[in-house]
Amino acid sequence: MTTLTWILAATVAGGIISVLGAWLIAARASAAQVPVLISYAVGALLGAVFLELLPHAFNRSDNLQATAATLLGGLLLFFILEKLVLWRHCHIEECEAHDPHDTPASAAASPLAHHHSPLHGHSHAHAHAPWAANGNGSNGAAHDHGRSGMMILIGDTFHNFVDGVLIAAAFLADTQLGIVTAVAIVAHEVPQEVGDFLILLHSGYSKSHAFTLNLLSSAAMVVGGVLGYYALHAMEQWIGTLISLAAASMLYVAVADLIPGLHRRPEIRATVMQVSLIALGIATIWLVGEAAHGG
Repeated sequence: MTTLTWILAATVAGGIISVLGAWLIAARASAAQVPVLISYAVGALLGAVFLELLPHAFNRSDNLQATAATLLGGLLLFFILEKLVLWRHCHIEECEAHDPHDTPASAAASPLAHHHSPLHGHSHAHAHAPWAANGNGSNGAAHDHGRSGMMILIGDTFHNFVDGVLIAAAFLADTQLGIVTAVAIVAHEVPQEVGDFLILLHSGYSKSHAFTLNLLSSAAMVVGGVLGYYALHAMEQWIGTLISLAAASMLYVAVADLIPGLHRRPEIRATVMQVSLIALGIATIWLVGEAAHGG
């Protein structure tokens, strides 16, 4: 397979798998299963960063200090982007960080509550599960006439486009790295898409309409992958930098966005399960890397 074929296959499959998996989970599974996905996603992201992305970035670098500085700068960039997203949300509607109705119990009701991905834009999941929705996708509470749904679609489309560019950069560096990067992206996209699906339902979209819009948004990953492939052919010197930024993005999402949510379940049993699933996510990335290298 050519590099472009790998990129097309990874972005098409990644988009379909993440949206379809999220739809099946959000529409049919229990809310208790979502934290399982988040713990696994943390492991997959951390495994991809430390076992694959960073080693490749350092191997391609002629200046290790500059590569480390790129990683550090990327973390700061995503912090700033998330701050801008939170600031914008606080000026559109009452900021949930200062919501007087937000109690610890209500915060724990949704494992994706208050989750903001630095590239997704506003993506907190309201504690309105689709299995409590009626046939029109409304949960009985007053929805916002599509406002938050439109915000999430715009942010998600941009995020998918960036993911496509990062996947292209990884495949151009090494096929094995591309496969591992695509797997890690899908692993963290599924719980994120669950949150997006819930927000669309809360905004008044039907289940079928929400699924269709998420699927169309995922097409941006393919566009990003193809454009990234052709652009990086002309700017090959940027591949190492993009790999470092991809590592920074995954590290930030895992440490700043996903892990804090896991701390809402401090009891021993939940902690053991979380650690086990994080280890399983890391092991999956290692196995995928070994299989891809062997192939």
